[in-house]
Amino acid sequence: MPGPGEYFGDETEGITRVEDLPKPKGIPRSRNYKRCQCPRCGRRADRLRRVERLLHDLGDLVSGRPHELHLTYSQHHCAGCGHYFNADMSDLALPGSHYTHRVVAMAVRLVVEDGLPYRPASWHLWRDHRVFVPFATIQNWVEASGEKSERADGFGLPRWGPG
Repeated sequence: MPGPGEYFGDETEGITRVEDLPKPKGIPRSRNYKRCQCPRCGRRADRLRRVERLLHDLGDLVSGRPHELHLTYSQHHCAGCGHYFNADMSDLALPGSHYTHRVVAMAVRLVVEDGLPYRPASWHLWRDHRVFVPFATIQNWVEASGEKSERADGFGLPRWGPG
């Protein structure tokens, strides 16, 4: 383990093949319930099936390995209103996302607060947190958050135009 002031190069620097990167550590998580309350009508809905989802999370620097959350969740069907829905996973990630909220928050913080461009932010996430995020994905997250948009005045109105 490196001490203070000691520099050790990144062991993954110069690797060109994905197969040569360190294997991720799988962390099991479960949102698998027999019954859930229907968000539409409020009745109890039975489990229809179990599904698995893979989420990328901030990695471990001590072992130098990325973390992957292997999430098992349940899909439900409400017999009362006929609504199909998944168990709530909003505490871990956005619907359809491949990354946890922690990864998204870290990437947006690197660009907005620290002022890093998108490509160096992507490299920083891999080097310091062992999670690979394409720079275009980081750009989409920053633009969706609305943090980097430049406003001419404090109210979001442009200087040119009526008034």
